[in-house]
Amino acid sequence: MLGGMEAIFDERFDDPDSAVAALAAAAQVPRRVLIAGPMGAGKSTLAGTAADVLVERGHGVCCLGADPGTPAFGPPGAVSLAARTTGGWSVEASRPLCTLDAARFRLPLMDAVRALAAGVDTACLLVDAPGVVRGVAGAELLVSLAGVLRPDLLVWLAPRPLDLGGLREEIAALQTRRWAVTASAAAARPARSERDRSRTARWNGYVDELPRRRMDLDGVAVLGTPPPRDAPDVWRGRMMACRDDTGRDWLGEVTDADAGAIEVALPGEAGEPLAVTIRDAGRDGDGLLVSRAPVREASMTGTVESAPQGPGAEVGQASVSLVNGIFGDPLMHLRLRHRRRSLLFDLGECNCLPTRVLHQVSDVFISHAHADHIGGFIAFLRARIGFGGPCRIYGPPGMAWNIEGLVRGIHWDRIGEAAPEFPVTEVYASHLKRFRVRAGRPGPEPLDTMPAGDGTVLGEDDFRVRAVTLDHGTPVLAFAFEPRGQANVRKECLAAMALRPGPWLTQLKRAWMAGRHDESITLPDGEVRTVRALAAELLVASPGRPVVYATDFADTPANRDALTALARGAHTLVCESPFLARDGEQARYTGHLTARACGEIAAAAGVKQLLPFHFSPRYEADPDAVYAEVARACPGSITVRR
Repeated sequence: MLGGMEAIFDERFDDPDSAVAALAAAAQVPRRVLIAGPMGAGKSTLAGTAADVLVERGHGVCCLGADPGTPAFGPPGAVSLAARTTGGWSVEASRPLCTLDAARFRLPLMDAVRALAAGVDTACLLVDAPGVVRGVAGAELLVSLAGVLRPDLLVWLAPRPLDLGGLREEIAALQTRRWAVTASAAAARPARSERDRSRTARWNGYVDELPRRRMDLDGVAVLGTPPPRDAPDVWRGRMMACRDDTGRDWLGEVTDADAGAIEVALPGEAGEPLAVTIRDAGRDGDGLLVSRAPVREASMTGTVESAPQGPGAEVGQASVSLVNGIFGDPLMHLRLRHRRRSLLFDLGECNCLPTRVLHQVSDVFISHAHADHIGGFIAFLRARIGFGGPCRIYGPPGMAWNIEGLVRGIHWDRIGEAAPEFPVTEVYASHLKRFRVRAGRPGPEPLDTMPAGDGTVLGEDDFRVRAVTLDHGTPVLAFAFEPRGQANVRKECLAAMALRPGPWLTQLKRAWMAGRHDESITLPDGEVRTVRALAAELLVASPGRPVVYATDFADTPANRDALTALARGAHTLVCESPFLARDGEQARYTGHLTARACGEIAAAAGVKQLLPFHFSPRYEADPDAVYAEVARACPGSITVRR
């Protein structure tokens, strides 16, 4: 046993080859070896190298791939068992999980590991663990795998193997021998885009060979976290597992769907289906196999409809959520799907947003500087230290000094090049003023002034954001996120051209919507064609679906006219509804709307969907009264979020 900081390990090796040599030289080769460590450390490579050396010495070797997201063998979305031969890994059995997320679906993962490991009696079993090593998920995965497998040896492989983070106590408590191995200098965590492409290629290689069959959903049990049956578009591309009448589970993909049935790619050996399991693995808009977001059921036609997933809606290529619900601080998160980019509208308390999301925020649109709309800035500022590059902020006059004051209140003596930077745009009636605020630097630094034009404060190839000024006793901005349109792929044409989906489709759609029709696109087969020619064959355009955000403004004719014009024909209006009409005096005194006024504005603008929010805490015991008043004034759709 080593001493000092290394005391929890029995041996330490400076490189994987030394560990493999020690494993092969052991008087008795361990029966079960659990290889764990962070993603990108080289666990699969170590398992393959160790297997080759042991096979050369006459040992039988199997490997259990326990990472459904980045498997070294077998299809993604499954746990697979393979034997080592001179030609590499030969898959002997798989258990479908229908997820790429080992952390979220830990219980099904453990059931699959237990079942597959039970069939290995004589060979040395190497277990390639998921690369989840942080937080509760990392701790539970390690302890659960050790409990299920009862390994004779734990190999902890990491760039800094003695830096265990929150897993020190869990590793120390394992009743087994423990080795610390320094990862190869060549090992590196692959970028997410690279992982997505590699995983998709492996999945395509599996599913493309499978026959298609139609399955009546009314005749089977549908398990897991399936989409609503009345949303066939969301079913297409989902990974699925079918349990047949022999009790075997088969992995496949939903290739088409209607209200009562699905077409699936499934191994031909599968018998009569008894149950279908669907979780979160599926293809995104570019055909890549990813973890799909939970489906939110949003009302489109009724008066009032409850939705189970919390405040938000799916709108074209964006997802919208009210982070703090209908009673908390205003903060709308608009996620640009498939782009790993987020926009925030207002910046109330933001502690419940994951740090990775805060790193991906490119723009923040602040209605005004009251505390509940800007009070989350300090937490946001802290999350941006050393990450994400400059983040643009837009707000009414004076916003640059508001941000500067919050930044200046912190001592930045050690920040250096990690200082967060915020280009700030102040919106005036006729012009925009731009400033730069950077931690540790005097400011705000004036940059330039430009005409306000049609109210556009941010314009990009595929969307723009416009603002109008409303009155709350102080200038308040309402914002409209306006996609320039959406280009959808004609899947039948794609299939007829024998082209595989991939990042080139995203490039094609963005170039088409941005008007770059003479740009060249390189296809998967190497052919180069123009955007114009490809779009004519593959794309069908649909209009954009604007999202309008408005809060904290008085019920005046001028405010109503300005917001109605901004929201005219929008898909979704996210609008404050603080008070009931019976408390209209309080609404007038504080410069807010009533629920009735919220509904009337939505009806006048002809929006497709209304998300009322920013309710007064006085209605926490009866929010339905607020929704009911909005509904009476708005004959269209109201989405209710608890």
